[in-house]
Formats: sequence, structure tokens, C-alpha cells
Amino acid sequence: MPANRLQQQLEELRNQLAQDPPLTEEERASLYVLTQEIELQLARQAAAAPDATLIDGVNLAVERFEASHPTLAGTLRNIVQSLANMGI
Repeated sequence: MPANRLQQQLEELRNQLAQDPPLTEEERASLYVLTQEIELQLARQAAAAPDATLIDGVNLAVERFEASHPTLAGTLRNIVQSLANMGI
């Protein structure tokens, strides 16, 4: 069940990015890489090989976008919680 919630949150993040918020190319690229890492972790979860550094990366993104893009940061915080609920 937590994996389904994480998928929903990833979709929400993709939708927010599709609305073309004022992000630099570097910010947009880092969020894209982060979503790819989360999707990879979901695939690994099925194989029981979690990546502990993923949480750190998402937390760094939360800090980076908290002031300038609070909606994105909120979605990222939800993703961190879902990952934690999954034991990652």
C-alpha cells in the first residue's frame, strides 16, 4: 500500500513540474533525476534492495525548494514520508 501512495505522490510531482513552475534548468534536471531515483527505488523495493541515500537526496531537495517553491517542497516531504513508511 505505501508503494501505491508513493506512486500517487510522484504523479503529483510530475503534474506540478508539467505546469512549468519558474525553475532553472539545473533545478528542473535535479528534480527529474530525483524522480527517476525514486522510481528505481520502487522497482528495487520489489527486489528488497533499498537505497538508503535516496531519503537524503529527497530531503536536500526539500531544503532547496522550500522557500522558492513551497508546493514542490510539500510534495517532496510527502514522498519522504512514504519512503520512510516503506522502510527506506
